[in-house]
Amino acid sequence: MKMIASTKVTKAQRTMESARVYGDSAVGLFKHIEVSNESKKPLVIVVSSDRGLCGGIHSSVSKAARRYLAQHPEAGLSIIGIKAKAQLQRDFRENLVISFDSVAKILPTWNEAALIAREILKSGEEFDSIQIVFNRFKSVIAFEPIVLPVPGATAVSESQKINSYEVEGPTLQGFQEFTLANALYWAIAEGYASELAARRTAMENATKNAGEMIQKLTLTYNRSRQATITNELIDIITGASAM
Repeated sequence: MKMIASTKVTKAQRTMESARVYGDSAVGLFKHIEVSNESKKPLVIVVSSDRGLCGGIHSSVSKAARRYLAQHPEAGLSIIGIKAKAQLQRDFRENLVISFDSVAKILPTWNEAALIAREILKSGEEFDSIQIVFNRFKSVIAFEPIVLPVPGATAVSESQKINSYEVEGPTLQGFQEFTLANALYWAIAEGYASELAARRTAMENATKNAGEMIQKLTLTYNRSRQATITNELIDIITGASAM
């Protein structure tokens, strides 16, 4: 099981490295045009998955989302993955706008992220920025939940540097969908790699614990068997002595 999980982690890391190019380009552009991150009505997108047996990876991203929503109770909520939805919808049912499942069943793809971005923008929810909460992959044994801000079209249009490019409204709308798809692809790929790495660690620990349990049970069985044999020999010797 550990070998299979290790192979999947390697594939996920390759996908994650290519996805980081998309995410870095979006973040770098927003820094270049100096877009304000202030938001009065944000939309929080929580990125998790549908599968468990991977430690506390889903709980960590849910806790990060809870902290942000506690500070911004007016924020909308969109959830990718059943695990985070089960943890958040009870307390933030009124904030929930749209949710998605069965995402990245095999490997994350940009087309899948683009479809999710389009559905979010078509949901009718009004927001001036998007905050993507996901687990950033640090190493095979470590991940970190972070919040990635994605400014809305209005904030981008109000940037002084973007005005020098003479960008029109429809172009900004298309740009918003494209940058959101890039950021989501990056977040899903990072979360996917973190999840597989956490599952590999969980399987390794489970294998180790099972081995230790087998050793303890074998030792207990041998002691019990030896005690039974000893008692039977004592009974035989005692009976022979009595005759």
